[in-house]
Amino acid sequence: MSNTLIELKDLHVNAGEKEILKGINLKINKGEIHVIMGPNGSGKTTTANAILNNPEYTKTAGQVIYEGENINDLKPDEIARKGVFMSFQLPEEIPGISVTNFLKYAKNKITGEPVKIFQFKDELKKYMEELNMNPKNMDRSLNVGFSGGEKKKNEILQMLVLNPKLAILDETDSGLDVDAIRTVSKGIEMFKNENNAVLIITHNNKILHNLKVDYVHVLVDGKVVTTGTQELATEIENNGYSKYKK
Repeated sequence: MSNTLIELKDLHVNAGEKEILKGINLKINKGEIHVIMGPNGSGKTTTANAILNNPEYTKTAGQVIYEGENINDLKPDEIARKGVFMSFQLPEEIPGISVTNFLKYAKNKITGEPVKIFQFKDELKKYMEELNMNPKNMDRSLNVGFSGGEKKKNEILQMLVLNPKLAILDETDSGLDVDAIRTVSKGIEMFKNENNAVLIITHNNKILHNLKVDYVHVLVDGKVVTTGTQELATEIENNGYSKYKK
């Protein structure tokens, strides 16, 4: 049985009429943490949205192969039910839907099994304690009135509760202070095991200071221009992306 969880093969993606991704190749195995770094506008977020088949983006060539299956034509909710999770740069606020009820509904949709509410609340409290979150947030409307750090922690809470096979974290460290970044990194470490994988999308190195990652990919102008280990991220932090730009 293959250990490959997801593979992007010569993926070309447009946003409207503009080509954003220009032939990306990327393979992520179970048990690995991968990072995509790159300057603004390089196609990092487009890569994440292409995996989830966001309808605002159009694949013009190439394939996304997930657990041996071509998922190019699946709907985003179908891909999510297969075990792909994505956190967002700007998490949505949903008035009237509590954090608990949102997560209960999402878990039911993904597993197809009824959620035992008391056991579920105990699980939530445990994770919230680990993430230094106020347990009273369980009963608040999702992200409404939350600080930026609380919203990002809430995304990590969702990841832990839903327990996907592939977690895509898009700019989860954006706008966070040092303590919040450390908490987010702790959540990633809590989540990762030999049967799942993490894809972190970021334009800086801060979140990587508290994580051990397997591969760093540098994306410039819609192409992966180089791949390395964690040392590559440190080099970019010190010297920027200029040597990888045309």
